[in-house]
Amino acid sequence: MTDEHFLTVTRAAYDTVAVGYAEHVPDFPDDPLDNALITAFAELVRASGGGPVAEIGCGTGRVTGHLARAGLDVTGIDLSPGMLAIARRDHPTIQFTEGSMLDLDLPDGTLAGVVAWYSIIHMPLDQLPTAFAEFHRVLAPGGHLLLAFHIGDRTKYAISAYGHENVPLEVHHLPIELVCAVAADAGFTIDTQAIRDPFAGVLQGRVLARRG
Repeated sequence: MTDEHFLTVTRAAYDTVAVGYAEHVPDFPDDPLDNALITAFAELVRASGGGPVAEIGCGTGRVTGHLARAGLDVTGIDLSPGMLAIARRDHPTIQFTEGSMLDLDLPDGTLAGVVAWYSIIHMPLDQLPTAFAEFHRVLAPGGHLLLAFHIGDRTKYAISAYGHENVPLEVHHLPIELVCAVAADAGFTIDTQAIRDPFAGVLQGRVLARRG
């Protein structure tokens, strides 16, 4: 799958499911462990001197809003105009822009933190290094990266969810060792990696890293 085709298919899929997604997944889950991880990420950003944070692949902005409530100066970036329209409606005080994690329209070294919460799961595996290199490029030295993803070693090629059936969308379940290795190759130091309890039978991964 070419870069252009992957981006077009992913954008179209999320434009299709945007309204249903907002109805079925209205807010960041009230989960003590994930809330603690977001809080730790926010504290690390502040302890490193603070600064702007971006959620890459922000969708409807539910995690972006949670990051803002944690006291961060956060913006959201996403491929899908449909998802961004809902994000702007539901979080009018936060800036949201359209963009791709493969080519972020951000200057080098300007962010104190990057969050990619279940957005790398749609990335073709051969493009993961490019995405992680972009995360590294836009982060300032010492900046923090927080990832969430499905753990496994398989790919689904369509989803049936949010009121829609068989929407073309690649969903990659990734070994946590692979994610950490790609991050390390991009220049990150892995601070924390965690395997969360299964959701819908799938283990969930969390990785907290920082740019050297």
